[in-house]
Amino acid sequence: MQIFLQLVASGIAVGMIYAAIAFGYQLTFATSKTLNFGQGEALMLGALFGLTLVPFTGYWLMLPLVLVFGFALGAVVERLGVRPAVKIKSEYGWIMATIALGIIFKNVAENIWGRDDLKFPSPLPETAMTFGGVRVLPMELMIVAGALLMMLAVELFNRRSIWGKAVVATSNDIDAAGLMGINTRKVITLSYSISAMTAAFAGVLVAPVTLTGATMGSVLALKAFAVAIIGGLESGLGVIVGGLILGVAETLTGFYISTGYKDVPGLILLLAVLAVRPVGLFGKAVIKKV
Repeated sequence: MQIFLQLVASGIAVGMIYAAIAFGYQLTFATSKTLNFGQGEALMLGALFGLTLVPFTGYWLMLPLVLVFGFALGAVVERLGVRPAVKIKSEYGWIMATIALGIIFKNVAENIWGRDDLKFPSPLPETAMTFGGVRVLPMELMIVAGALLMMLAVELFNRRSIWGKAVVATSNDIDAAGLMGINTRKVITLSYSISAMTAAFAGVLVAPVTLTGATMGSVLALKAFAVAIIGGLESGLGVIVGGLILGVAETLTGFYISTGYKDVPGLILLLAVLAVRPVGLFGKAVIKKV
């Protein structure tokens, strides 16, 4: 039982990273029905940019600078990759454009920081803490708390600020929002900026417990996309639940069966959800009248 609880604790930390990235997918899909398939590269660039700043600023002062960097990066992705495709109503143009930008970002990172994985210094002690026999790293607790606080901050922004209310209005009905005087184009840009900002923040959260490099975001983004589909692309609660399910399932499978099969449960769950409930566990089916 102690081993089981240890695995669950580790899985929760991993799952919250998936949830934080999947939350970014949800933000852009809600406003524009598009996704940034370079989200993993936003996480990677946030981690590497933070790694560059840490020796000069320290970890805590580095955080707001990474948030600004991620915010600007998201705006660039929307302006170069998404807006032209949406403008000409290209159904698949934004998919290839965001994938292409992700590849470009990855190549740029390899040329600046190299292809070798780098160690990201931890801001917290690396000695594990014990709770009821379960050993947890302080950084793992920070990952869970940081991801939840980040999603809560975005939710409060959407509910309390004028721009946040514009985001909510656009996500509910983009045509009606435009008729009410909301600049939906700027709102979509804002959603992409916040999405990339959350990914960059997730990058500097997970970097101290992993190795940092140009390829670190690819697998994380793919699994986060599965989490977004499992939980529902329009449900904040869904991405949290989906992330926790996938994170715990991976750690249990890796220990009790084989590390070579730890990616299998997520794929099986994804296929099962798509077969039974295509909108996700917490998604809402929409009936479109014509």
